[in-house]
Amino acid sequence: MTKPLPVAWVPYLDSFATALRAAGAPETTVTTRLNHLRRVARSLNTATPEDVDGDRLTQWCGRQDWSIETRRGYRGSLLAFYRWGVASGRLTHNPAEKMPHVPAAKPVPKPAPDGVYFAALIRAGSREKLMLRLAAECGLRRAEVAKVHTRDLIEDIGGWSLLVHGKGNKDRVIPLPDAIAALLRRLPRGWAFPGDDNGHLSPRWVGKLLTELLADEWTMHKLRHRFATRAYRGTRNIRAVQELLGHSSVATTQIYTAVEDDELRAAVNAAS
Repeated sequence: MTKPLPVAWVPYLDSFATALRAAGAPETTVTTRLNHLRRVARSLNTATPEDVDGDRLTQWCGRQDWSIETRRGYRGSLLAFYRWGVASGRLTHNPAEKMPHVPAAKPVPKPAPDGVYFAALIRAGSREKLMLRLAAECGLRRAEVAKVHTRDLIEDIGGWSLLVHGKGNKDRVIPLPDAIAALLRRLPRGWAFPGDDNGHLSPRWVGKLLTELLADEWTMHKLRHRFATRAYRGTRNIRAVQELLGHSSVATTQIYTAVEDDELRAAVNAAS
């Protein structure tokens, strides 16, 4: 049974969430930060955030069986919360600053193999098939797939494009393959995937539907890795791939682009 959240934490977390939204943080970031902080509050069982000290935070985090990225995420949430608390005058100290630095894990791109993708397409219904194609052939995130609307279809001199509502409220326009454009144009006007989240399916539900279709450890996000790898391999233009993925940094795009085995072999053969 989940422990109750200490009551005195609630106004702090509510005000922190408001500050994040005021700064333009995506709702996914707000939710993640709050989930991290609620778990810490329940686990440490302190009356208020002011009662937390750096040693307790370090000891508690050190006992968790987490991946490197999860550790970085919790540390980031705690740092953000306490920095806001001190800056706003609600708290007097920042215990998270005493936590050890967590280095980033070495990125390992893992694009979904063709066999996995094609098998999922065979199993999918028409709705899920379109979701799969938007992720694997257009590079959309699950939240971006969830928010596809027919009003965002754009016809230009080169064909059809889609206005994508990206992470951090950053929109971008991506060209659509003819087959996918035709599927979207045949839909009734409105959300491509209607649901109960402001009229469309929730990003979480979109991810769940596709993960159930993909085999083993493969996820919807690995379809995005597939798109990035294939797009770069076909163009050798990392900036173009960056724009299509909606990344603010080329360094992030490089994390998504795997080097194929035959490319490694070709490099060795060239050197020899």
